[in-house]
Amino acid sequence: MIIRGLLLLLLIMARNTYAEPSAERQAALRELVQQDCGACHGLTRKGGIGPSLLPDALTAKTDDYLITTILNGRPGTAMPPWRSFISQVEAEWLVDNLLRK
Repeated sequence: MIIRGLLLLLLIMARNTYAEPSAERQAALRELVQQDCGACHGLTRKGGIGPSLLPDALTAKTDDYLITTILNGRPGTAMPPWRSFISQVEAEWLVDNLLRK
């Protein structure tokens, strides 16, 4: 029982600590959000064809849901998968930035 609890704690800690993309890649990801995501979600991220990407609109969604949506898209909607262009770590970084900025 104690071992299972420790393993769970380690998994949670590992999930919450990730290697950040380089400063150059962070700039490219910010540009991607501004231009590519902004094409559907609005240049100010307040929504458009796609929903708002502002923190208050995203807080009801889990990080995993948002990361999966970014990487795999949303079938039946205009949201494409971005897996070919960004990594899991980059998607995690994007979600962290979208929720906190």
